Amino acid sequence: MLVAERGAAANTLTAYAHDLDEFGRFIAPTGLGDAESAQVRGYLASLADAGLSARTQARRLSALKQFHRFLLGEGHRRDDPTGVVDAPRLGRPLPKTLSESDVTQLLATARAAVLSSEGSSRGKALRLLTLVEVLYASGMRVSELVGLPLAAARGHDRVLLILGKGGKERIVPLTPAAFDALGEWLPARNLALSARAQESRWLFPGTNPDLHMTRQRLGQLLKQLAMDAGVDVTAVKPHALRHAFATHLLANGADLRSVQQMLGHADISTTQIYTHVLDARMAALVQDHHPLAKNKRG
Repeated sequence: MLVAERGAAANTLTAYAHDLDEFGRFIAPTGLGDAESAQVRGYLASLADAGLSARTQARRLSALKQFHRFLLGEGHRRDDPTGVVDAPRLGRPLPKTLSESDVTQLLATARAAVLSSEGSSRGKALRLLTLVEVLYASGMRVSELVGLPLAAARGHDRVLLILGKGGKERIVPLTPAAFDALGEWLPARNLALSARAQESRWLFPGTNPDLHMTRQRLGQLLKQLAMDAGVDVTAVKPHALRHAFATHLLANGADLRSVQQMLGHADISTTQIYTHVLDARMAALVQDHHPLAKNKRG
């Protein structure tokens, strides 16, 4: 159902399978499809006792709810044991992002590496520059970026067609710098790749040319770039550049609806979290720089 009706991604399927397997082990010998409400509550209590966060507990309960709604809808059960189970209350954490100066420093360091290298090293440096430029210019999800087919970058338009969650397509514009980086990466791609990988259908092939680069590998490359750039390594994660894209656009006057469309959010309330990031930054700015705030602390 998740694949056929919702177009769920492979990572989503893996997460659901893991969550159901964990619950099945907890309630054994009761069958997975025969759970009772008390067992669901007991499972959530065990997660809390194990120190799992409220957000993780809520995610696992969501998987159970989806599963039992499916059983109910297909006629395999007459009731839904999760229907009377409340999810743990969640705060809404603000996304961790990067400042404009942080991103500028990362890009400057990546460009310097391209200029100072030759041969295969230059090809790899150009690949990283392209990854960072496109990620920051488009705000696409990391999985969308590494999963771009080679054909996506062969057009002459300054836009990319992205296949997002649920198989939904959207078009995002590229900055001139990102477009130029892509234009340089395509001819240099052979310098960075093995002969077999050059034939890969992916814009950014992985070690196995039949597969694209993994999110984990991109995370490793960004971590090394952060170290070279002197930027906080703990803050530089692939998704942080997506957050930076949205936050910086809004801070510079972009409208919320346009940012929602470029991010591929189904609900604008998801995009609104970035306005809270700006509010928090402005509050911190006042606390740090307003003369009366300084006097009050003193």
